[in-house]
Amino acid sequence: MMSPYKWDISKYLSLQLVLVFVLSLVFNNVQIVNGRRASPALIEDDGRRNRPVISECQFGKTVRELGTTWYADLGPPFGVMYCIKCECVSVQKKRRIVGRVQCRNIKSECPPVTCDEPILLPGKCCKTCPNEAQGTEIAQVVPHQVAAEEEERNMKHFAALLTGRTSHFLKEDEMKPAYSTNNPQNIVATGRFTFTKKNLYYSFYISDKAIRPRSVQFINSVGMIIEEHNLETPFNGPLNLYQNKTGKICGVWRRVPKEYRKLLREERMSVVLLWGGNYQAELALAGRIARYTALSTELFSSLLEPASDTKPDQMSGAGGTAIVSTSNGVTSSIHLTLVFTGLFVPDEIMDALINIRIESLERKQIILEDTQRIKDPDPYVNVLEISSPVSTHDLRLLSRGKLVLTIESRKNPALKIQGHIVTRVVCELFQTLLTPSNIGSNTTTSGLAWMYLNREGSLIYNIQTDELSLQKNPTIKLVDDGTKRRATLEDLTPSFNFNQAIGSIDKLSPRVLEPLYNEELAINIATDDEPNLVRGRLIARPVADARDSIEPILLKRMENNTPAHLMGMAWIAIDNECNLHYEVTISALFGIQQTFSIYLEEKPIEAPGAPVTRQLLRDFNGSYVEDFTMEIPSAELAKLETSVCYLEIESKDANKILLRGKLKSTKVPNHCFPHYTDNNVPSVVSALEQNDNTLLPPDSKCYHSGRFYDEGEQWKSSMVPCTVCSCQHGRVNCDSIKCPEIKCKPNEERVMNKGECCNMCKPIKTVNESSNSAQRGCYLGEQFHMAGASWHPYLPPNGFDTCTTCTCDYTTLDTNCIRMECPPLTCSERVAYRPNKKACCKVCPEAKPHVVEKDVMQDERSRTPTTKTSDEVLANGGCKVVNTVYENGQEWHPIVASHGEQKCVKCRCKDSQISCDRKRCTRSVCNSRIAAKRKGLPVSEGSECCTSSQCKRTRRHQNSRRMHRDRDEKQQSQSLTKAIRS
Repeated sequence: MMSPYKWDISKYLSLQLVLVFVLSLVFNNVQIVNGRRASPALIEDDGRRNRPVISECQFGKTVRELGTTWYADLGPPFGVMYCIKCECVSVQKKRRIVGRVQCRNIKSECPPVTCDEPILLPGKCCKTCPNEAQGTEIAQVVPHQVAAEEEERNMKHFAALLTGRTSHFLKEDEMKPAYSTNNPQNIVATGRFTFTKKNLYYSFYISDKAIRPRSVQFINSVGMIIEEHNLETPFNGPLNLYQNKTGKICGVWRRVPKEYRKLLREERMSVVLLWGGNYQAELALAGRIARYTALSTELFSSLLEPASDTKPDQMSGAGGTAIVSTSNGVTSSIHLTLVFTGLFVPDEIMDALINIRIESLERKQIILEDTQRIKDPDPYVNVLEISSPVSTHDLRLLSRGKLVLTIESRKNPALKIQGHIVTRVVCELFQTLLTPSNIGSNTTTSGLAWMYLNREGSLIYNIQTDELSLQKNPTIKLVDDGTKRRATLEDLTPSFNFNQAIGSIDKLSPRVLEPLYNEELAINIATDDEPNLVRGRLIARPVADARDSIEPILLKRMENNTPAHLMGMAWIAIDNECNLHYEVTISALFGIQQTFSIYLEEKPIEAPGAPVTRQLLRDFNGSYVEDFTMEIPSAELAKLETSVCYLEIESKDANKILLRGKLKSTKVPNHCFPHYTDNNVPSVVSALEQNDNTLLPPDSKCYHSGRFYDEGEQWKSSMVPCTVCSCQHGRVNCDSIKCPEIKCKPNEERVMNKGECCNMCKPIKTVNESSNSAQRGCYLGEQFHMAGASWHPYLPPNGFDTCTTCTCDYTTLDTNCIRMECPPLTCSERVAYRPNKKACCKVCPEAKPHVVEKDVMQDERSRTPTTKTSDEVLANGGCKVVNTVYENGQEWHPIVASHGEQKCVKCRCKDSQISCDRKRCTRSVCNSRIAAKRKGLPVSEGSECCTSSQCKRTRRHQNSRRMHRDRDEKQQSQSLTKAIRS
């Protein structure tokens, strides 16, 4: 006999084998599945993603990097399938390299076991021997991991120049059919790239005469597309405020795979900008992404285009970019790194001379003029570095965008490129939290601020405060935290209004820009009695995804016992792929390590009792987190724009909400909204209506009188007096209060208190008392009734039960409910009926009127009309069949159109319910019918409904009853016999 242990193991193994067999059949049909453009076949996807190419894989709602492996997690009830191994592999598709999920069954790869009875341990795929503690697993090659910090130190800043000449590799035979490099307008672009935390942030300046590109591509050294991003901003999509104000193109390539990071580090990756579409000729500009030392100290940039006084055919493909940095001290200086092309004639193959000039066109003043020699001119890209001392006045003109940089050929001055020196290309903003500078401060004032530089060099600032008293004359100033004296640089108080300061500083000086870029510029808010009420130092953050939204939200404390310095800010945005991006920054906790959770809370409207939906976005440690989620369905995503949403920060250690902030209406692209068919369009009802029954699903709460009520809850309407409402299946039902008939005792008086709808009996000696008698009463069904009151109980969904009267005893405050006693019936219960649906007692049908002979004259005046309307008959419990109305208690033979009146069937109307019975055939009627048929006699009257088939059915029923009766008698006899013998 098999032991129970072995039986359990064999049962477990059988179940595992069945699951593996089923999954192997599924994976045989889908060996390679797309990474993110379409979800794996095993997991349903709504098809919202619209990125043309992606260099990672998506398995369900999890994003995987190229080259990673994992076990398939199918969720409940299957869980992780340890015999199904998945891998994110790169697959070539025409000229593109895309990520694909490839899963296979690794059961056959298990190593052989050495024992007779191996077992399968939980979380393992291969069987092991019982004496092997660790078990036997499939050998896996673990790639060498490079530390993220070391990798970021080696590769941080990159730049690229995109012109017609730098796009020469797009004209090769393999790539020429895919791109159009015809550039008659000589459009030029330059890009900056910042690699941090496996993410590559990119920024572009393009020629003013060019429209916004439709996409950006990253290609490897052989011309294969490894990543592509859509840059088109739909008309009804998210508002890229920062990009519109600065004229920059911003984005991020998140989770760059390791093999592509190697291409970036070795400068074997290029970037391509694409213009055009279905109805416009395409244009492609490309350039190699290279590393430049001066990028780490870049303060200004310049996009160099062919000068307006040059010939387009001579300057075809020419352009350049400048990386400008300055130093402001005892001796101010400027450093230029120039990357350019197209300034040399064909015969200049060595020692070519070029002129560099920085000048103010408005003042016709030359700031810098120099001639440099290029030893080996390159037809595609040339790099040159120069430095020169300048005055403080020149630096001021530089910071205000008043200077123009010109590079021209010394041999042929007609070859000339130039451009304004403006703020650096990098897409970035500067943000901070305004918190108390003193740890022990008990102030409730808080705030946040963010700033950025536009293309003209103006500093756009936005400062928001909360609970800042205007009576204490607050002042807002920009302070240089890099100096011991903390010198005040700018006073922003004049722009402060209604807890916010919004404005711009148009004439910037180097003493503001340098601390801003060095993250030493701070905002200080002071009052009459607090010189440093709240303050914060501005930190640079790259602009992409969440930070590309209109404005952040302030996360405030939920409780007063929370430290005053604890607060946060959050950016939230939805991209064109319908992913929710968020970035949360909280103030430092002074050495306290905690784990926090981010929750997204949603409610339809701001009203008491509104249903709340909370979704966990993620857990994090520290004071900063940036992430995105793909798990929000379209219907929930749309609520971010139409509902009231909050972002909450909860402490997992203390299990309480620390910070909370209300989201402003988040713009959701139209294609991210749920799609409805013509027969499935949800009704949209204003939340301000008195009775919004369709605001919520049927299984949710009810909205009425400006608040929400739970399912089954009862309440008195605040809008219609003397009305009681209830919530039933998400709908509000209201009924007018019905007052019972009351009979007061001799020592009581009938009174009606203020606010009540019905009279009540109250002792005479207490009528004029104004004590606390109004607070005395009884509770029934969570409803309060005053002492001495009488009422009919409210029983939804039927309304008031007028057959029961409840009374709250004035003295004892006991609730007594008495149901009405009905008089005895003078007829059978079978024929009795209720006069109306809410009648308390049944009545007998009225006797049929006496038949009057036609020829006998009657007193017409003494006859009273008894005709009732159809509505009255139905209201009194009548029934309606087709177009005929029958009174309550009436009987009739139904009429079938094809067979006429059915006299063998009798129907009866009772309390609006119709019941029909066929005439029963007794044994005597059937026997007489059979006897008459044998003798050839006519069938007697009354037996025409008893046909032969009806009589046969009656005999079968009687025989069945007889057989059951005989069997029961036999069993009783046997039981009795056993009892006697024992």
